[in-house]
Amino acid sequence: MERSSHPFATTPPREDVVRARWVDPVLVGEVRFRQFTRGDDGRLRHTAWRGLRADRDPSEVTAPQPGRPSPPTAAELPDIGSRVTVNAGGRTLTLSNLDKPLYPDGTTKSEVIAYYSRIAPVLLPHLRDRPVTFVRFPNGVHGQKFFQKNTDASAPGWLPTVSLRDGGSRRGADADEIVRYPLLHELAALVWAANLAALELHVPQWTVVDGARELPNRLVFDLDPGPGTTIVDCCRVAERLYEVLVADGLAPVATTSGSKGMQVYAGIETTNAQSPSAYAKAIAVAFERETPQQVTATMAKARREGKVFIDWSQNNAAKTTIAPYSLRGRDEPTVATPVTWAEVRDCRKLEQLVFTADEVLERADDLGDLFALVGQRRAPLPG
Repeated sequence: MERSSHPFATTPPREDVVRARWVDPVLVGEVRFRQFTRGDDGRLRHTAWRGLRADRDPSEVTAPQPGRPSPPTAAELPDIGSRVTVNAGGRTLTLSNLDKPLYPDGTTKSEVIAYYSRIAPVLLPHLRDRPVTFVRFPNGVHGQKFFQKNTDASAPGWLPTVSLRDGGSRRGADADEIVRYPLLHELAALVWAANLAALELHVPQWTVVDGARELPNRLVFDLDPGPGTTIVDCCRVAERLYEVLVADGLAPVATTSGSKGMQVYAGIETTNAQSPSAYAKAIAVAFERETPQQVTATMAKARREGKVFIDWSQNNAAKTTIAPYSLRGRDEPTVATPVTWAEVRDCRKLEQLVFTADEVLERADDLGDLFALVGQRRAPLPG
């Protein structure tokens, strides 16, 4: 069925088809989508492939008109069963319950898988060699969630893992438990995780090499808005952090958390695993001393009213933060999104720095990987 030229009446934009392989339009496939883009191009947003439709002839197909589509009736859906076999990056995976809504707005597991599949080129480099902790929502974001560190027996045999002494917040006999963490290095691994309804991916600021933990190569300030404050207030603190970090020779990058706050990262080199926490704490304490009405470096929640908490402790080797480009388990499919410093400085309303999955995919197409600087520009940690 392959052909050398496209089959469309109007030539599609060059940037959309640079890697396309054309075939004669003789098969019918079903694509679910949420809405059209604004403007004259009428692109589909939040798409998910649903399989071939052997019951339909190409002559029966008419193009949908712009506007939010009505949900198809059960009679219009192909009987594809509850389990579907797909190819992801050359690996065969079996997916299940693709039509299950995971978000109150109707976002299904298939749409979550579609998002992680499409964002993989910019997400995977920031997961590389970092043990991943999942936050799973098997019954959707309003159902029970649970954290998963250990890779269970159902994981595919090709999935790389690393066994590490937990060393987290556990106490007593479990403090030295050996945990077999998953490592997500390829598209198939992301699809496998998404099929588990692992909406959130959390990683530490260090990597592993040959099964051993390396020194941290990221510095992070986690900005958490207390009661009466929002991400707008976090942006004002982030601007101050930018000035301090640049003066110290670092290259800061800001991301939204996909929830209420944001993070400021920088790539670092250090010879001491405790140095990032000490450096971040010193800055947080200095900010609190300078502006005690706006900032707190104290973890006690009673001290956070009307203030932004600078959580410097996220640099502790036992802590993890939400990975850039990860979904969050909120009412909407929001994403931890890298942003420009111009966006941080211009932010005056909460909604300016809230991004959903489809918006992040568009940003990645337009802006590239804004988080890449963290890996590209690593500088010695001062002190």
